[in-house]
Amino acid sequence: MAVLDALLADLRSTAAPEVVAVLLALAYVVLAVRRSLWCWPSAFASAAIYLVLFARAGLYMQSALQLFYLAMAIYGWIDWRRGRTDAGTLAIESRRLRWHCGVIGVILVATLANGWIVARYESATAPYVDALVTWSSVAATWMVARRLLDNWLYWIVIDLVAAWLYFSQSLTLTGVLFLIYVAIAVRGFAAWRTERERQSTHTRPLDAVDAVDAASVAGHGPD
Repeated sequence: MAVLDALLADLRSTAAPEVVAVLLALAYVVLAVRRSLWCWPSAFASAAIYLVLFARAGLYMQSALQLFYLAMAIYGWIDWRRGRTDAGTLAIESRRLRWHCGVIGVILVATLANGWIVARYESATAPYVDALVTWSSVAATWMVARRLLDNWLYWIVIDLVAAWLYFSQSLTLTGVLFLIYVAIAVRGFAAWRTERERQSTHTRPLDAVDAVDAASVAGHGPD
């Protein structure tokens, strides 16, 4: 009960800017699941607010991450506008396991190096966890902007770790938001995978098209 009371007390004392940032961030994820272009303006506005909130909480890497989010919101808007199928839907892509192993390796190296640097500052909070969430979020956000299906699997893990981090710093509403993100990420993966499979069945590989055309020519040549 004491934990629940503390949680409710934190929620009641949540500042208005955090409430707005949470609502905008939630709108971003929901719109991203629906593959709506308007997810990116929501992401931009939310990141601008969180940049200040995280800096005040001593989560310096999380604050710096918002600068990346601002840039990726612009990039995502541009890429999603041009990354469309012939039917006008968002063209979803994927990468092989080997590629993801490389990405995870880079994330871990960056986390260790960045965490060690940030840990030198006495005011830094959970430097290695902060760095892990930051660099994995960088990779996953780039995957969203590039329309990669696998981004949702990354977000499931990232959101769980981030939720613990925010709860520990009394950013309670944001922590709750990231737990909601976990459920949305599961839904996002299922929805994008279904769309990816639908696109695959409606798109004939180029070599298959060439083979059919060649057979057609051979079958209708001069007698």
